[in-house]
Amino acid sequence: MRSAARRAAYDRSGAAAVEFAILAPVFLLLMFGMMAYGIYFGAAHSVQQIAADAARTSIAGLSADEREALVEAFIEANASGYMLIDGDRVSFDVGDNPADPNQYRVTVSYDASGLPIWNLYPPLPLPGETIVYTSSIRKGGI
Repeated sequence: MRSAARRAAYDRSGAAAVEFAILAPVFLLLMFGMMAYGIYFGAAHSVQQIAADAARTSIAGLSADEREALVEAFIEANASGYMLIDGDRVSFDVGDNPADPNQYRVTVSYDASGLPIWNLYPPLPLPGETIVYTSSIRKGGI
C-alpha cells in the first residue's frame, strides 16, 4: 500500500494536462486580444489615411463649397478601397480650422461596429466602436 501512494506522489503523467488547463485560457485571451487590437489598429490607420488624403484633395477647391464637394467625392469614391473599411459607415465633417483660419480641417468618423472583433472573447477590454481622425491642411492659394 505504501508503495502505491509513493508512486502516485511521483507520477507526473497528468502534469501536462493540468498545466494546459491553467495556461490555455490566459494564452487564448492574449492571442484574441492581439488579433482584436491588430484589426482595430488597422482600421484606425485606414481612417487616419482617409482623413489625410481627403484633406489633400481639398487643396484644389477655391471656395468652401468646392472643397467640401471635393472631399465628399473623394470619400465616396475611395473609402471602400482602404483596408478594413466599409464605405457606407464613413461620415465626415469639413470646415475651417478654428485655431487657424488659413487651415482647412477634415474630420472623418467611422462606425467600427461592423468589425469582427466585437464577437470575440467577451472579457477582452475593447475600444470604442467609433473611430475619429482629423486632418488639417493649409488652404490653397493663400
